[in-house]
Amino acid sequence: MSVLEIIVLFVSGTLAGIINTVVGSGSLITFPALLALGYPPILANVTNNVGVLPGSISGAIAYRKELKGQLRPVAILASFSALGGLAGALLLLQLPEEVFDGVVPALIVLACVLVIIGPWMKRRISARRAGKEEPRQKIALFTTTALTGAYGGYFGAAQGVILLSTLSILLPGTLQRANAYKNVLAATANFSAAIVFVLISQVAWIAAGVIAIGAILGGQIGGWVGQRLPPLVLRIIIVLVGIAAITYFIVD
Repeated sequence: MSVLEIIVLFVSGTLAGIINTVVGSGSLITFPALLALGYPPILANVTNNVGVLPGSISGAIAYRKELKGQLRPVAILASFSALGGLAGALLLLQLPEEVFDGVVPALIVLACVLVIIGPWMKRRISARRAGKEEPRQKIALFTTTALTGAYGGYFGAAQGVILLSTLSILLPGTLQRANAYKNVLAATANFSAAIVFVLISQVAWIAAGVIAIGAILGGQIGGWVGQRLPPLVLRIIIVLVGIAAITYFIVD
């Protein structure tokens, strides 16, 4: 690997770590970078998943104060995310990438809409609950977490945007707390998928390692920046990243 390739992957990993921690969709930087350096699509996808994983963990650690007292609900949701990530990784090794091509842009559009109307929907849900846990809300939370985990294990770009849009509505608390949950759940799905990839598939370990170093740094930077953003600004960033992701999939 040349010095230029190392620089490209390190910078890409750092940017991906920042974006993944603040919003999600950092893979839209690292995955194309791997493709541009000549890695085949499946190998690039697998290597990207393993490479950005430490950054997701770093971002979750950076948001740890938002998770105080949340160990049990986070752990329950993480188990669904892990199962989804496992299923998605197995699907990646069995199905062609074109399977999700038509679905992914629609999912991201839906996520962006949910982010925009999220405050209104959250108020409606809170008023309906009146302090009680809504069984349908809990089922929706578990289901969307598992399905998003499966998407994360399969490809992962915009996983954070989709997760954050649903968590911001279905979870009690602030958008920052939802973001902290998002970082943990994305890391869990990626970790579950990474286990499958390491055991069954090939990984370009040097490339993954360079991305990982950058992603760890980016996760800490993203945690510092993200926790200082006002909710409205954060929502605008989420929508802009979602639009960028939609454009990437359509153009690609």
